[in-house]
Parts: sequence; C-alpha cells; structure tokens
Amino acid sequence: MSQSKGKISAKDETLAKVLKLAPWLAFVVASVPAPLLFLILFLTATATDSAAVYLLFAGLSLALGLVLGLVLVLILTIYRRRWLSRLRDKLAADGITADEVVWFEPELTSAERQSLGEIKRSNPLLADAYLETIAARLTASRIISRSRRELLRVERRINRVRGLNAADSAPLLEDLASDRQGLERIRQTAGEHLVKANTRLQMIEATASRNMDQAETEMMMQRLSAAQDQLPLVLEMAHLEQQALREAEKPIGDVEYQEQTPGPNQ
Repeated sequence: MSQSKGKISAKDETLAKVLKLAPWLAFVVASVPAPLLFLILFLTATATDSAAVYLLFAGLSLALGLVLGLVLVLILTIYRRRWLSRLRDKLAADGITADEVVWFEPELTSAERQSLGEIKRSNPLLADAYLETIAARLTASRIISRSRRELLRVERRINRVRGLNAADSAPLLEDLASDRQGLERIRQTAGEHLVKANTRLQMIEATASRNMDQAETEMMMQRLSAAQDQLPLVLEMAHLEQQALREAEKPIGDVEYQEQTPGPNQ
C-alpha cells in the first residue's frame, strides 16, 4: 500500500504492510514446514517401514497444515479489514485529505478507481484535483451516513420519552427536537456538498477524456496526413517504373519485328 501523509503515523503504515503480508506468511508457515520435514525423513529413511510411516505423516501433516493455514488466513483477513476500518474512521474524524484517499480505496466506486488511474497516466495536475474532489466526496458521504445514524437514535429517544408520558418530559423533548433539526441541517448541507463534489468529478473526468481524445485524434490526423502525403509519391514512383518498363520493352519488340520481317531483296 502506498504511503500517505497526514494524520497517519509511521507505526500505522508499518502495521498495515505487516497485516497485508501476514495471511500469506501464516499460510506458508502453517502448511509447509511439517510436511517438508517428514518428506526429508522419508527420502533419507533406510527401512521400508520407516519410510512408509514418514510418508503417511507427511500426507497427514500437509492436510492438517492446509486446514490450519486457511483458518489463519481467514482470521487475519477479517482482523485486517476491521483494523483498516478503524483506521479510516480515525483519518476521517477531522476530514479526509487527498493524501489519505489511498486508505479509502474500498469506499471508491469502480468508475472512480478506473478514472483515477487513467487521469494519473494522462494528466498529473488533473489527478491532484480529482483526488481533492474524491476526498471531499468521501467526507460528505461519511457525514451524511453519520447524521442518518444519529437521526435514528434521536428518533428512538423521542419515541421512548413520549412513551413515558412524564409531566416533566417537555424540556427533554424540546432538546431532542432541537438536536433533530441540527442533524437535519447537517445532513442537508453535506448533501449539497456531495452533489457539488460529484458534479466536479464529472467535470474533471470530461476534461481529462476530452484531452485524451484530442491527443489521440491529433495523432491519428498526423498519421493520416503523412499517409496522404506519401500516397501521391508512391503512385508517381509506380507510374515511372511502369513507363520505364514499357520503354525498355519497346526496342526489344521492334528488333524482333524487324528480324522477322523479310527485306525487299529476299
């Protein structure tokens, strides 16, 4: 995983790299050493009975090692996903920056990942703007999701307070209603920012695509112009070659005709 600047620490980056390799290392360590040891003992055994026992142990240890390795891979993969989820929550606590988008790749759409790769190859400056806009889109999406969860909690609290029918519940209901209005405003504002971010993403994608199409079109036009410029020259060379062949064949034909035609004295 690429390194990123910002709130992430060197310890988190190192742990992320270790967790990325840990499942496969655990699978190899769990499934290879024991069968390999019994296989070596089998090859070096002098007695037939001992060789058969070592071969049996090699097969059994291989089967058990594969099962254990798969279990370890599953456990470490689940742990890595949860750890990365907590890390993303930590990074998004005060807003997502462009340098931190690499850690939020699972939250990107397939179209965004494809467009980002194409824009990075064609125009690095547009890629920076695209990353900034993706960071804004991710931040707005997380704010909307969080505000929705909080709204559900507030609604449940309001329903519970109303169900109590307590005489002194009016102030609490007013506070909860105020909280609901504040969360609605936050969600609405984040929704507006989300629309703006999505619109800007489309604009950047259109600009990058337009530039790439223009570059490809110009290259095709250059090749077409070069081909058209070369075509008359090729045709002229072919015409001159045919004319030279006709002129070279003409004297030969005249000489043969004169040799075959009898003279007046004959």
